[in-house]
Amino acid sequence: MNQKVETYSGGRLHERPRRFLWQGQWLQVEEVLDRWQTPEYLGFTVKAQDGRVYQLRYRHQQDAWEISDA
Repeated sequence: MNQKVETYSGGRLHERPRRFLWQGQWLQVEEVLDRWQTPEYLGFTVKAQDGRVYQLRYRHQQDAWEISDA
């Protein structure tokens, strides 16, 4: 499922997530807690404006985002 994530792309694609759509509501990213990359995806653990922690994963081959609450 391709979920919606808006990112900042500076020196590289999807450098930092800015906000994402979760259960019909846009949530601002307050803080990026962790960032990692594997051959399959680019991942972020973020704290959102609702105070909860989420994982955002961008799958390169599918050009799609996945979002889950941590």
